[in-house]
Amino acid sequence: MKKLSSITSIALVVGTLALSAPTSFAALPQFFEDEPMPSLAPMLEEATPAVVSISVAGTQEVQQQIPDAFKFFFGQRRGQQPQERPFRGLGSGVIIDAKKGYIVTNNHVVDEADEIQVNLKDGRQFEAKKIGSDAESDIALLQITAKDLTEIKLADSDDLRVGDFAVAIGSPFGLGQTVTSGIVSALGRSGLNIENFEDFIQTDAAINSGNSGGALVNLKGELIGINTAILGPNGGNVGIGFAIPSNMMRNLTNQIIEFGEVRRGVLGVTGNSINAELAKAMDLDTNQGGFISQVAPDSAAQKAGIKAGDIIIAVNGKQVKTFNELRGKIGSIGAGKEVEFTILRDGREKQVVAKLKPAADANIAASTMHPMLKGAQFSSADNNQGVEVSALEANSAAQAVGLRKGDTIIGVNRKKVNNLAQLRSALEGVKGVVALNVVRGNTELYLMIR
Repeated sequence: MKKLSSITSIALVVGTLALSAPTSFAALPQFFEDEPMPSLAPMLEEATPAVVSISVAGTQEVQQQIPDAFKFFFGQRRGQQPQERPFRGLGSGVIIDAKKGYIVTNNHVVDEADEIQVNLKDGRQFEAKKIGSDAESDIALLQITAKDLTEIKLADSDDLRVGDFAVAIGSPFGLGQTVTSGIVSALGRSGLNIENFEDFIQTDAAINSGNSGGALVNLKGELIGINTAILGPNGGNVGIGFAIPSNMMRNLTNQIIEFGEVRRGVLGVTGNSINAELAKAMDLDTNQGGFISQVAPDSAAQKAGIKAGDIIIAVNGKQVKTFNELRGKIGSIGAGKEVEFTILRDGREKQVVAKLKPAADANIAASTMHPMLKGAQFSSADNNQGVEVSALEANSAAQAVGLRKGDTIIGVNRKKVNNLAQLRSALEGVKGVVALNVVRGNTELYLMIR
């Protein structure tokens, strides 16, 4: 384990001036008996119960290379033999909803895991189920059934400034819950090729293996980010860590809760980051922002009036410095959302509003809501009038309970359901028989599932 460098005291020797002058020294902080020592402990006592450790187990398929000399015995399969190997892993997570037991973590912590165990600070252990995940932004949402949980308060990460104090909470190297502190070193970090959609907070608070999915909080104990990655030799901490901003996490988890997956909105532009060379060549008035080189026909951007040659300098009033940062911010906003863009055109600022279009047909696996719905794909019906069965696998559990492609679910146990979010909420925690109110053509019927 590589230790962090300690701070070394440096003595400054001051030469004596020709003319004597009174000597002054920097005064040490004075504390009196009736004054409490400055400490982060009160804040941490409130925040740390919301941070959990996560242990996972599963199997993953690996390809074994077979030497040419032995291919005769194994057959001609291009030298590859698939094998399943067990794995175990450790990470961290943050409770964001105590009532529903929602815990956010990194996708890479729980990816391919067959068993997920959540360990609370008070020693309790629970099996968790994965509600949904998004590999492109490295976010996953888990759920446990437990009482007396503590959820963390969410800060507005758009209000962060470089230099703000930051505290990282997690379980590095399986040591148990650990707290480190530092500052916000940079904002809007992107282009690191860590994830597909990047808009990271950079911090020098120590983040190590096992901290993934843990909390980065401010001095109020509010969540400002989800610790995700570090940049350092051999995986060691050198004071360069990255966290997913809390606002980005909130946008993504809200989509997972509603749809079981992230449904990204698409603006419909391509472009580049502004740099000095491009600014000079195009005679631009700025060295920062996202330069739009092409606008797709019939896209959200075209309908909003964005043109090739425009420079997007802000999203919803928050400055963007690069095209990758712009892409990261848009990538966390769901389809159908209206977004205000500040553009620079011919040296003048202009605000436009675009309604993001869906990236593709939005369907979710029904098995994320109930095991007896496995094999069906659901989508919200038109005009918010129920949930449509958009696809159905033959001989599946969903077909066995009586669902058919084209059915529209409008209620659960006589409770009206208008969309996917309401259907998921209605099925959560339901035990025993569940009655699905279904419309099929001109007929209304009930299907029972257990």
